Amino acid sequence: MKGKLYGAGVGPGDPELLTLKTMRLIREAEVIAVPGQEPTESVAYKIVKEACKLQGAEAERQFTGKRFLPVTMPMTKDPVKLEQSHTEGARLIQEQLDQGKDVVFLTLGDPAIYSTYLYVHRKISAMGYETEIVSGIPSFCAVAARLNIGLVERAEPLHVIPATYQTEEALQLDGTKVLMKAGKRMDKVKQELLDMGAEALMIENCGMPDEKIYRSAEEIPEKAGYYSLIIVKDKKE
Repeated sequence: MKGKLYGAGVGPGDPELLTLKTMRLIREAEVIAVPGQEPTESVAYKIVKEACKLQGAEAERQFTGKRFLPVTMPMTKDPVKLEQSHTEGARLIQEQLDQGKDVVFLTLGDPAIYSTYLYVHRKISAMGYETEIVSGIPSFCAVAARLNIGLVERAEPLHVIPATYQTEEALQLDGTKVLMKAGKRMDKVKQELLDMGAEALMIENCGMPDEKIYRSAEEIPEKAGYYSLIIVKDKKE
């Protein structure tokens, strides 16, 4: 009997935001796939470890004693390199599934939102293996909660924008704009926000020990880490 692949969201950073289902699957799985070359250095690994630690020393010991499968996911837009890494990741997981072992692939936030896991998921599904996406709390929902604000009300639309690409036109849309992965373009994004007089808030490393909150476009730094998320609200008349 073949194993099953689960793409499990671990939330944005706060270990208390892991779902009961993700925690159960982690406990039950024989193999835990982790993005990166060194599993213990992965942010997803550290989040789960802290969540297990909150449940006691035995839960933490059981997790750290699992078999971890590192899956390299390079930070590049090169389509050739990306395809190679996704194919290799699928091959590594396939080997475990063929041995009848279930694999839980840890992924930040929710696996359905700009997740590198999805590329491996599609390949494994196309091979005929059973797969399942397990929801996690999306980063923009966690950021809004941390800021103690709502994202949208009444008929307001919500736009989720990958800020590593062009953002100027997207920022003109009506409604709330969520800018994800703006890190490398932060200086340009900040200038765009200032030019339009936008009402913007940002959290860097939401829910993590080094979390930083910025409550205006002026406060946003020109350089920020990868796990930075900006919420842009329409100004109220």
